[in-house]
Amino acid sequence: MRLAETLPGAAFLGLERLADGCAAARAQLETDAALRSRVEQALDWLTGDGASRSDTLTALLVGLESEGAAILVVDLVEKGLDLHTQEALMAHLRRRGDGARPLFLLTRSSAILDLAATDAGETIIFCPANHSPPIHVVPHPGSPGYEAVATCLASPEVRARTEGMIAWRPASSGF
Repeated sequence: MRLAETLPGAAFLGLERLADGCAAARAQLETDAALRSRVEQALDWLTGDGASRSDTLTALLVGLESEGAAILVVDLVEKGLDLHTQEALMAHLRRRGDGARPLFLLTRSSAILDLAATDAGETIIFCPANHSPPIHVVPHPGSPGYEAVATCLASPEVRARTEGMIAWRPASSGF
């Protein structure tokens, strides 16, 4: 959220996009024919590349295809998307071209951030869990922060298995 607050012309697309069965996105599509056309075109492309149509994907695309913000910051872009949909989405986003608006995609998915597939147009910013200042990470093994980023990522299957889990330490037993 802080990125979107700080960057000029930026907007934040948070997890509220999924609230009430993605009702806000459906409402936008009902009132904006041009947006509906862009979203349908993107959905057709994505499903042709292996993605599964879903309300979750549609809500994400409504945010990605909406006009207005010069920069878009997307929280947990992978939320609710299966492996093939995440892979198709990233292929789609990588094909947008140099003139497309900048995106900041917050993720913990190795399908969204495939460290071996990053290209020159992508930058990795690692925000440590201990609230240390964010660092730029070069996507090459051995570079500062690379292993920390790699250990934060997991496949969609693992992320789904651990959804909603928190670390918890039981009270001391006196030892």
